[in-house]
This record gives sequence, structure tokens and C-alpha cells, in this order.
Amino acid sequence: MAKKILFEGHILTLAILENKWEVALHAEAVAVLVMKNREVLGVVQRRPAIGQKTWEIPAGLIDEGETPEIAAARELTEEVGLKGKLEFLTQMYSSPGFTDEKIHLYRATDLSSTFAEADEDEDLEIVWRDVDELWTDIKSGKLATSGPTLLALSLAKGYLDKA
Repeated sequence: MAKKILFEGHILTLAILENKWEVALHAEAVAVLVMKNREVLGVVQRRPAIGQKTWEIPAGLIDEGETPEIAAARELTEEVGLKGKLEFLTQMYSSPGFTDEKIHLYRATDLSSTFAEADEDEDLEIVWRDVDELWTDIKSGKLATSGPTLLALSLAKGYLDKA
């Protein structure tokens, strides 16, 4: 496949494929669903790309040499100070029409606190939210979030319906 690189950054490469498709080549990422009864754990953070704060489940990039599971465990510790058993749920492409970014989704259980050393460039607020209230706020537009978080919340509702 013919590929012309237009820009290469730290986590993103802009390219033209087959002389016509403009694409963003992006590092793979992980996201982790954490539940406590009817609540889901998330982080509020400023997202410059959309000009507002979001509420999202813990997530981040897979570093070179890491497996998705190791990256998920690292992100869980860095972002919310937890460790636990990780169960792989699924993987998804964030927006396959223009990027190859793949996100691996995990669920964390058997949780315990651990030392959390956050990334220098992250300013996160850890917030537990009721899953139904999350859906209401997201649906109304009051709360911005990400695709992986929406998928995780759908799965969370499924777990609650089975309980």
C-alpha cells in the first residue's frame, strides 16, 4: 500500500494512503471499566481537542514494549491509584474512517489501593458516578465523554441487569 507521510509526531502520524485516503496513524490505547455497585469510576480532565472537560474511564496509550494488559494495569495505577484483576472485554477502533487507533477495553475487579504517580502533564479529578445518572447527563449533552467510555457504560448496564 502506497503511503506518503505528511507529519510525524509523538503519538500521531498523518499520512495519505493509496494517493487518496487522508489518515491519522495512532498508537494503540487501553481503557479500564471499574465498578462499585451501581457506580463507575472515571476521571474528569481537560481535553483541548474539543475545548472542554470530559468524564472518561481510566485510559491511555500503550507504551512501546507493553502488552495491552500491562498498559491497562499501569493506567489504572497512574490515573486512579488502584490495582486489581483485569479481564479483557473487547477491542475497538476509535474511528476507522480516518484513524487506525485500536483501543483494548478491560474490566478491573478485586481492587486495592496502590501508590499512584500520575503523568506530569495530566490534571485529573477522580469521580465515581452512578451509571444511570451518567447516561442521563451524556444523553442530554451536559457531560462530554469518549467512545470507549460509552461502550464500557453499555457493558456496565449489562452487568447490572444480570445482577
